[in-house]
This record gives sequence, C-alpha cells and structure tokens, in this order.
Amino acid sequence: MKIIHGLIYHEGKGFVRDTLYTEGDCFSQSSSEDTILDAEGCYVIPGLIDIHFHGCAGHDFSDASPEGLAAIAAYQLSSGVTSICPATMTLPANTLRRICECGRDFSRNNSIGGSRFVGINLEGPFISHAKRGAQNPDFICPADAALIKELKEQSGGLIKLVTLAPETAGAMDFIRQVKHSDLRDISISLGHTESDYDTAKEAFDNGADHVTHLFNAMPGFTHRAPGVIGAAFDSPGCYVELICDGIHIAPAAIRASFAMFGSKRIVLISDSMRATGLSDGNYTLGGLDVQVNGRYATLKDGTLAGSVTNLLDCMRCAVSMGISLEDAVQCATINPARAIGIDKHYGSLIPGKAADFLLLDKDLNLIEIYKDGHKIE
Repeated sequence: MKIIHGLIYHEGKGFVRDTLYTEGDCFSQSSSEDTILDAEGCYVIPGLIDIHFHGCAGHDFSDASPEGLAAIAAYQLSSGVTSICPATMTLPANTLRRICECGRDFSRNNSIGGSRFVGINLEGPFISHAKRGAQNPDFICPADAALIKELKEQSGGLIKLVTLAPETAGAMDFIRQVKHSDLRDISISLGHTESDYDTAKEAFDNGADHVTHLFNAMPGFTHRAPGVIGAAFDSPGCYVELICDGIHIAPAAIRASFAMFGSKRIVLISDSMRATGLSDGNYTLGGLDVQVNGRYATLKDGTLAGSVTNLLDCMRCAVSMGISLEDAVQCATINPARAIGIDKHYGSLIPGKAADFLLLDKDLNLIEIYKDGHKIE
C-alpha cells in the first residue's frame, strides 16, 4: 500500500506531507503499489497505545474473562487504539493470578481480532490506604517481589508496570529487589501514595521510572512540599501519566504539566472503566459500586473511579486545552510504547515497525483504522 498526499506524523518532525509505504505487518521502503490510498485532507498518525485502562464496553480486564477481553480489544480497536496494556486493581493474589493467565492466553491466540495485547499493568495492591482512591482497601498489602515474579511467570512475561506507594513498609527493598533481578524490565510506577519529595526521589534513584496518573491519588505540588510531582520532575528518565478527560485534571494543570515535563516524558492514558462506550447507570470497578453520570464515574462518596473516556477522546481533549496536535500524538503513541519497552515494534511510522495507523480528518474525526497494514472495517 502507498499513502499519498497525506499529512503524515513523523516523530521529531511533526506532520510532513510525505509518502508512506506499507507491506504486510511492517513498513517497507520498496512496497508494491497495487493499492494506493489518497489521504488528501487527512492526518495520518500511528495507532494509539493505551497502557493504563481497566475496561470498556461493559467489561473489565479484572473479570478475567476471555470473552470480556475480546470485547474490550474490539472496542479499543474501533476507537483507534491498536495496542493495549490493561490494568488490574487492588485484588487478592489468586484473582491477580487468574487475570494474568487470561491475559497470557489471549495474547497467544493470534486468531483473535481487536487491539493487540502487549502487556499487563498491575495498579495495586502495593498502595497507600489513605490514597487508595477507588481501590478496595481490603486487599492492600506490602510490596512483594516474590508475588511479582510469580505473576510475571503466569502472564508469560507480560507484566510491564507495577504501581507502588514508596512510603509503605518494604517498598524501597522491593524496588532494589526488582531492579537487581530478572524482573528489571518491569517499570515501577509511583502512585496511590502519600509520599513526600525525599521518599519519592529515593525511589526514583533506586530504579522507579514512572508515575501513575500524575496529580491524582497523591499529594499536590506546592512550593514547600513538591512531593512526587517535584521528585518526578527532578528524575529525567521518569515518564508521567496524565488522564486528559476534562474531569481528572484542569486544563491549566495539563498545560503546566507539558511546560514542566515536556512532550517527551508525558504519557496520555484513559484510565477508562467498563462503562466507557455505554450509557449512564450503575457499574462496578474492582468490586466497588460506581455511578456513571455523563463524563463522571464516582463511588458513593464522590471519589472519582476511573474515566469513561477512550484514549482518542483524551488526545482530542488535550488538543482542545491548547496542547499541539504533534505533542498530543507523541504522548499517545511513541511515549507509551517507550514507557513499557515495546517501541522497537510499535508507536511510530518507520520501516520495520508494525503498520498500525489512523486517518483523521482536520477536525480529528476518525476516518479509517489500519492494523498490521490491513484496514479495519
């Protein structure tokens, strides 16, 4: 396939009027030109990658249901997300084992359609009780490297991220154990935490390299107590997640975050729950009751319980808040790929990578979706 007359996104260059060749499941400089796609008037961007979401279309990854995971992958692909790394919740160890096994089996079944399953994000159970958010307090426990090793084996090596409150008992030892073992390829993300600056900085210095939904479920950034946010800023190798749904973070804070961290360190996530793509009503998240009303998903006490916005809409929301389209695309494609170590194969439009791309019109409406070079009908 040859795409002509399109504004094609190239990392580091932005949108360039260019010619893009695809062949099979990877890009080629010498592809057959049997099929020509004229993308005049459109933006051509890489397929989006969501590395932190819980569910959609009435299903939750933590249900550990093959049918549910297939429905999740189908919805995500239909909304332009070509690769997914769904998140668990704070749950019993046996439940986490079943979830990991379900993810492993799903990833190995190449005949299943939908978004590509590229990893598992363990959001809990190693978190702060005080900053648990919509996580179930009954299953919070100290960080346990042995459990992570077991879950990694049961998942077939798919564990990519683990959320940790660094101030909790054994947290620093956990970071050192993970980063000096065969678990070192797992990113440790600080989140659901009461940590101060010094503790968070110590965690980053020991090997943590990610922040779970910046601003949410952590102390604020102030001039005398910069907390996790300040420690992340002072740790250049750290990625930070932003839920840009127009609910979790005010527009000024989104703009300030981009000014503070720059577009190369921010990862846009949806943090979506099972009500995403459905109507208002009563749902659950991690075993807790959630009421969905418009764009709000809340527990009975008003605590936000994830979002009901997919990643493409979060990317559009960032643009509406004053973030350039080039930066928003980078934060929803190559940055999440790098954050979980899959950027060799996904996240940008260059030869050798999977031919996953989207066509958007000038109003950022989704026109066409391609995965592995094939149009998704």
